[in-house]
Amino acid sequence: MSQLFESAKIALAAIWASKLRSFMTVLGNIVAVTSIIAVVSLIQGLNASVKQAILTEAGSDSFSIQRYPITRSDDDFDRVRYNPLITVQDMKAIQRYGGDNIAAVMADTQANGRITYRDKSIDNTGVTGVTSGYINFSGYNAERGRLMSPAEVDSARPVVVLGWQTADRLFGSNVDPIDKIVQIEGTHFRVVGVSEKKGTVLGQSQDSFALVPLGQFAMLFGSRRSLELTVKPRDVAQMVAAQDEATVALRGARRLKPKQPDNFGMFTSDTIIGIYQSATNGIFAVLIGVVGLSLVVGGIVIMNIMLMVVTERTREIGLRKALGARRSDIMSQMLTESVVLSMFGGVVGTILGTTIALIISKATPIPAAVEAWSIALGIGITAIVGLFFGLYPASQAARLDPIEALRRE
Repeated sequence: MSQLFESAKIALAAIWASKLRSFMTVLGNIVAVTSIIAVVSLIQGLNASVKQAILTEAGSDSFSIQRYPITRSDDDFDRVRYNPLITVQDMKAIQRYGGDNIAAVMADTQANGRITYRDKSIDNTGVTGVTSGYINFSGYNAERGRLMSPAEVDSARPVVVLGWQTADRLFGSNVDPIDKIVQIEGTHFRVVGVSEKKGTVLGQSQDSFALVPLGQFAMLFGSRRSLELTVKPRDVAQMVAAQDEATVALRGARRLKPKQPDNFGMFTSDTIIGIYQSATNGIFAVLIGVVGLSLVVGGIVIMNIMLMVVTERTREIGLRKALGARRSDIMSQMLTESVVLSMFGGVVGTILGTTIALIISKATPIPAAVEAWSIALGIGITAIVGLFFGLYPASQAARLDPIEALRRE
């Protein structure tokens, strides 16, 4: 162990003695590690943010039914292009024939509209129309006031629950929005509740919305829209059984024959997260190629520099051998110098990559999460590169004849 520390001390001294050359030698490693730390940190931050948004929106304890399934090509979409709209009748079919594993079903749809209160107006606010089953799903809440009652939703009463940001922009902090009258696309609605603050995802506010009964939504924006159904199983463990029951109920209501494919799509939060992760996997693949190329170039540069170092220190190596140093001692020293030099690039790249990721996170809506494993991976890879590309120079140094080495000027 003391020999290893001594070799590392010599290696650091050699790096410090030729600071510019050492920096230029490991520049490839610095670029590679900087890119991998920065990109991995940003992707990890995006993954966590998007996953949280998906779980908040879709819910981990439910699944959704939409007009179209997942399509990966134009041919796939052509086959499902004429799928029928999802309607309230489909929701009722699942409620009536779904089975014991289904606890609740709701339908909703969205559009952008203008919301006005006195002289204040907000354009392009997300307006969501829901059925009375929405009350059974965890994604809806009221921090102030209350949610719309099932009776109000079923009778299409002109009531609305506002998102936190929508209420704040319309009423400010000094006016209580509860029971105030706002206009949505020119129609009057009474505010019964304000949702709690949810924050932003990738710079997009999750608090700018208005929740109204589906019947009122149809009057505002028309009824020829495909709905999205959300189904909640009685037990999360029975998710697959509930999906099967919903599928059977829908196929029966739509009079599909046994050999006909489903004319709707079914999604869980895991399905959506899987689609997102498959997209980011492509970024990882490209990153691996770029980093691998940079590391190979950096490794070749390190090998060439170490060969030059062996030439420059031929007399030193010969003297050490003459004084009793074994071939393994010489090889260990040169390998340690190569590894330390390469890891120096890894440490600098880690610092730069972390800094870049944090700066991007502060300056843009893209979040960053610096993971310990990515730092260990970046430094560990550079250690392996230094070891691999230092083997040949180290073996050349170890094979030097001490007498011939001492003769060289």
